[in-house]
Amino acid sequence: MTLKKNLFLLSAFFLFTSTIFAEITLPKILGHNMVLQQKKKVAIWGTATAGEKISVAFAGQNKSTITDKSGNWMINLNPLKASFEAREMIIKGKNTIVLKNILVGEVWLCSGQSNMEYAMRKYSNYETKTKGYHPPEDDLTKANNTNIRIFLDRRKYMDPDPEHLGWDAAMGRSLVDFSAVGYYFAKDLYNKLHVPIGMISAAVPGSRIEPWIQSSKLDFEPKLKNGKMLNKLNNDGGDSGKFYDTMIQPLIPYTLKGFLWYQGESNCFLGENISYAYKLKTLIESWRNDWKDKKLPFYFVQIAPYNYSASKDKPLTTETLPKFWEAQALNLKLKNTALATITDLTDTITELHPGYKWEVGRRLSLIAANKAYGQKNVVCSGPVFQKMKTVNNTIEISFSNTGSGLVSRDGKSLSWFSIAGADGEYVPAKAEIKGNTVIVSSPEIAHPYSVRFGWNEAAQSNFINKEGLPAVPFRSDNPWKKLF
Repeated sequence: MTLKKNLFLLSAFFLFTSTIFAEITLPKILGHNMVLQQKKKVAIWGTATAGEKISVAFAGQNKSTITDKSGNWMINLNPLKASFEAREMIIKGKNTIVLKNILVGEVWLCSGQSNMEYAMRKYSNYETKTKGYHPPEDDLTKANNTNIRIFLDRRKYMDPDPEHLGWDAAMGRSLVDFSAVGYYFAKDLYNKLHVPIGMISAAVPGSRIEPWIQSSKLDFEPKLKNGKMLNKLNNDGGDSGKFYDTMIQPLIPYTLKGFLWYQGESNCFLGENISYAYKLKTLIESWRNDWKDKKLPFYFVQIAPYNYSASKDKPLTTETLPKFWEAQALNLKLKNTALATITDLTDTITELHPGYKWEVGRRLSLIAANKAYGQKNVVCSGPVFQKMKTVNNTIEISFSNTGSGLVSRDGKSLSWFSIAGADGEYVPAKAEIKGNTVIVSSPEIAHPYSVRFGWNEAAQSNFINKEGLPAVPFRSDNPWKKLF
């Protein structure tokens, strides 16, 4: 027998034995220090030898299964109660894995582009920021709550880790590179719920929405309610599925409470509006289907004011951003969705990455407290346009989410309202608060027909509710409202 043949047989033997006696392998998301979702069945999964018996023991439960012919296995633990007790999970097959320091509480996945990825380490000018709520101390250096755990999803490092070290407490070196929005959401939610919080951050700077959607899900033509077909969405040159495949799919089916989404700037630069609305709808519905829960909360951030019209790559106007805001808001028609408005959280419209991430996180946590956790006393939104009616030469506007009442932030007349007659030519309007309505008028418009608020990329209005949350930009002549 030749040396070459001996080497071939030897390598074949090792390949054969490694297949027969493959050890249990866990996805990276399952590891020491993780937080498991309370009050839901908890998915634990991995790979091993085909036909191997696998058992999982945790919190008094002991469940087992047999791997399929490809070596895949999954066990669902019964719903667990929130617990600060650091417990072990023992996973046995031909080998044994012991995962330590596991808590049970609430788990959220936050995703998007650079404003979601915006890391805690970027707070060099922390003390000079004054808008919105301001934390009493610099959490980057002083955070010490070991009951908030974080997992940073890095697209090139999601292969199984034999050390199971993906999760850590939100403090010290581990917190430096983590999403500031995700952390401050967790911090504020912890203070409201008093249970462990687990945050998973999967965000990539500059990313469009298409890479976060499985490629096959984008290959369709949206049909509007009037029967008109939009252009086929497909990839649109946006590397569809690129980050879904490497960052989202490896997390499925880790049991979650819900999703946080902060993305849109890259698509806004392309002048998108209704097409983005359908892409976001596709992402929401496809992620919910992936996690086999059509009711999973999905809360998203309406991107901040910015001078997109100054872009030299594509002809954009001062209305490009408001139309994008409108497209984002269309997805509020889906159940269990909500929007955090941040038109007031930037110092200059030349800054694409406003620094007030603690306030963005807090506003998202207000939404979660109210909608996901039933704390109806928590006001979670600024005023939202409901309807208008013409009264003589004025327009009377009604709002929802008025909180404790409507006010002007600076005590001056409300800004960024405009009205138009039947010709559709808008002019600035005087706007006055009357109870929970706003009355708008202009001496230039004798017979007002429609109204707009904040309909400009630079709009940072003083119109808020008494809880300090800004009104959501709108136009009463929204052409997509009845078609989406």
